[in-house]
Amino acid sequence: MTAPITVVKIGGSTLGQHDTTLDDLAALHAEGRKLVVVHGGGATISEWLEKHGVASRFVRGLRVTDAATLDVVVAVLAGVVNKRLVAELQARGARAFGLSGADSAILRARRYDPELGFVGEIAGVDTEALRAVVEDAGIAVLAPIAVEVEGESLRPQLLNVNADTVAGEVAAALPAEQLVFLTDVAGIMDADGAVRSQLSTAEAKELLADGTVTDGMIPKVRAALRAAAAGVPAAVIDGREAGTLRALLTGVSSDESAAGSGGTRIV
Repeated sequence: MTAPITVVKIGGSTLGQHDTTLDDLAALHAEGRKLVVVHGGGATISEWLEKHGVASRFVRGLRVTDAATLDVVVAVLAGVVNKRLVAELQARGARAFGLSGADSAILRARRYDPELGFVGEIAGVDTEALRAVVEDAGIAVLAPIAVEVEGESLRPQLLNVNADTVAGEVAAALPAEQLVFLTDVAGIMDADGAVRSQLSTAEAKELLADGTVTDGMIPKVRAALRAAAAGVPAAVIDGREAGTLRALLTGVSSDESAAGSGGTRIV
């Protein structure tokens, strides 16, 4: 029987000088928890595109990815951001392995909207490489770059995939014990602006349908629903709050103020 794995999605908005997420990940790893970390890096991508004179353009909240943009996206996500995270975790005593979805074709995707260019939707997840890392006492740190598939065949083409979507698909494919999204808000809010501590899948779908959930929270909720369909509970929590990840997963935090903050659970 394989050990349960927790999938954690982190983004640039939650990784600042006061953030404790990486400390939490290292502590959880030291305690024996099996972890797959999926990361984004949109802000860093935009900075690098600007440096290279490439304009950022978005359609329905997704980055339009032409050939020039794709080169920067791959370099930043699979290179700069991924390896920085690996280095930060290793400096905290964790054994971390940086991967992209292109490695061993972990992530396979198809283009689905000509307006978006080289942006993919996940067609399949090969979990063997991820399990090999975590079962060898490592943290798998995964960049959301996929290999394109046509029919059942792989093509020599990389695709940019939304990191929240990747986290949901990976959690469903493993299947994970739990999926956690670290973000820069307190949780999922209802129509009155109040953070809901728990949502059923039906309630979450209703918040999506009536437009209460907007912007960057949309792919998180959709990914949580994808995981829930595979029997994986999900949570959206505030990654800016000290100790919040460890408090959620273990009920223990080095910061007493974090113990009462649970974000939103989707069950």
